[in-house]
Amino acid sequence: MRGSHVCSLVSSLVFLWLGVAAAQKASSWKTLSGNAPAIIAKGGFSGIFPDSSEFAYQFALIASSPDTILYCDVRLTKDGLGICLPDIKMDNCTNIPDFYQQGRKSYLVNGVSTAGWFSVDYNGTELGQVSLKQSIFSRSPRFDPSFFPILAVEDIASKFKPPGMWLNVQHDSFYSQFNLSMSNYIFSVSKRVIVDYISSPEVSFLTKVSGKLSNNTRLVFRFLDESTIEPSTKQTYGSMLKNLTFVKTFASGIIVPKKYIWPVSPDNYLEPHTSVVDDAHKAGLEIYAADFANDFMFSYNHSYDPLAEYLSFIDNGAFSVDGVLTDFPVTPSEAIGCFTNLKKSKTDHGKPLIISHNGASGDYPACTDLAYQKAVDDGADVIDCPVQLTKDGIPICMSSINLMDDTTVAKSQFASQTAVIKDIESVLGVFTFNLTWDDIVKNLRPKISTPFSSFKLDRNPRYRNAGNFMRLSDFLDFTKDKDLSGIMISVEHAAFVAEELGFDMVDSVIKTLDAAGYSNQTAQKVMIQSSNSSVLVKFKQQTKYDLVYMINEEVKDAAPSSLAAIKKFADAVSVEGNSIFPENRHFTTYQTNLVESLQNAGLPVYVYTLMNEFASQPYDFFSDATAQINAYVQGAGVNGVITDFPATARRYKLNTCMHMGNNTPSFMAPARPGDLLQIISKPAQPPAMSPMPLLTGSDVAEPPLPPARTAQAPSLASRMQAHAAIVVTLAMLLACHPLV
Repeated sequence: MRGSHVCSLVSSLVFLWLGVAAAQKASSWKTLSGNAPAIIAKGGFSGIFPDSSEFAYQFALIASSPDTILYCDVRLTKDGLGICLPDIKMDNCTNIPDFYQQGRKSYLVNGVSTAGWFSVDYNGTELGQVSLKQSIFSRSPRFDPSFFPILAVEDIASKFKPPGMWLNVQHDSFYSQFNLSMSNYIFSVSKRVIVDYISSPEVSFLTKVSGKLSNNTRLVFRFLDESTIEPSTKQTYGSMLKNLTFVKTFASGIIVPKKYIWPVSPDNYLEPHTSVVDDAHKAGLEIYAADFANDFMFSYNHSYDPLAEYLSFIDNGAFSVDGVLTDFPVTPSEAIGCFTNLKKSKTDHGKPLIISHNGASGDYPACTDLAYQKAVDDGADVIDCPVQLTKDGIPICMSSINLMDDTTVAKSQFASQTAVIKDIESVLGVFTFNLTWDDIVKNLRPKISTPFSSFKLDRNPRYRNAGNFMRLSDFLDFTKDKDLSGIMISVEHAAFVAEELGFDMVDSVIKTLDAAGYSNQTAQKVMIQSSNSSVLVKFKQQTKYDLVYMINEEVKDAAPSSLAAIKKFADAVSVEGNSIFPENRHFTTYQTNLVESLQNAGLPVYVYTLMNEFASQPYDFFSDATAQINAYVQGAGVNGVITDFPATARRYKLNTCMHMGNNTPSFMAPARPGDLLQIISKPAQPPAMSPMPLLTGSDVAEPPLPPARTAQAPSLASRMQAHAAIVVTLAMLLACHPLV
């Protein structure tokens, strides 16, 4: 039941992922056997391709550890054929309603009336025209128009010759309604196919097959939610967890939802781990953890870093599960092969330079003392302060000149000062220069950024308004004795501030640095970043600090004229990720020449802004922040990363697979941009992108910064106050004379 063209499409990716076996660890594991945990690919690489499809199974073996086990949820057809489908309801994971419009039936599934299309109503021939589709609505459906035939268990074995095969039998009792025997099927298929694992949540099924299969086939009892009743014993799975000696009589292992091991609180924070792993091992049972998916919500403690979650199950110093069941097998491959025992390693491979973005702003409100301390603790090489000026001219660290972005000003007494200033941005704001430092520090609280709130991906909500604001002078006092290679100060809107507010931002920053002693020290490098060449030119004229030019537009390359212009005032360049790997509907398209051109001109390149949330990444990075960093560092060759999550980048620098050359495992090979996009069938291809522009010398050139406005000129603040008074007057008039 396979289309030969599917194999040819997937095989085009093989050259990308060729590699040797995963790096071996000298130290023993805390698994029952002492061996590395098993990686079980649920329906193959189902986080990208339709679950149980040929693409998914093939790609799991290409992109993951070479000993990855392929997992199949077995369903039976009317003629007793065993097929792999992720759901008992075929309409959830195939296009069967397109072929059998009247095929919707209602059956009892574990005592619950369930309506849909079921495999028991069709034979293998009738299902030959049906294609698998993506069953998780939050994932891309663009691969669905390709024909993904339903695969039989024998197809998995013969086509892919996996190092291990896992068959899950979820609904044995369901098939008995149709005079079909799942146990007889398992006995039969085991004579033709090597089956390494068989799991089921039904005690009666496992007891039927126990002792009647090869000694090499492991039986695994699958626990469902603790309150769910096991159909044959009529006990809840939670109560059965307390009687593992009974489970040992018919199984050699158990597979449990990951929350059985690391429970989470109602507000999604980790609670202390349970004893279930130790209990299973004491009973002589292997224990496997299920429900891993990089693009699902998991505990805030892991900062949206799926690799960190895996490590908490296999490398926490207390226990290790014996395997993980996952939709994204590449990430546990990384964890097991390259990222365990790193706490014992002092290796630092230097590249990439880790530059914080507003401190560790993925974990705490931006530019607060908590965010900066976390960035230092997490191993940032450089921490940053984006400078804004207050009404009384004090330089402060604030992620945006608009206080609406990352403070509680909208709920304060200053909310009435909202205005649109088109020279800054076209949205309403209350700006740092509207308030004095005392106004801010005494009346406002920080507010953590939520760039993906539309996906319900909030950041660390327990600390939503935690931390204290910092002046630039506070920031410099904080950084002096920290183990940092440098600091980076960002300066924007300097021309506006000079002309409209009468403040010289460059002069304010230089004076604050001088007062803190930074002009007379060499222990920490001072970097000044700006998207305005005029700002950096002025700094170059007055200081010897390292200057970083931020290209704040998407460009495919830099013309010689722009390179020559940048070299006159900058020592390095920061660029958007899309200027390196342009995206089309969340798929990378190609790699531009921008990094190469800048580096050939002697300009190091820093990519911004990296985030851990899967919604920030193209599909090519597998919803894995580590794969994203690897693509930019090993694939594009950037010199540094600017990130909301320095801990993820620091751990990447410590990985043991960094310099393995030709021996680099396949799962640590950088993703090739455009490869996933190329295997989407033509009808589902996204529209072609418009050509990206070239950065030219005229894009870089700016007139010199204007001098600060003299006191005689009318200030923006006074004009805004007059505007606010007019608004208030109009509001009062409308209240007294409502329109009818």
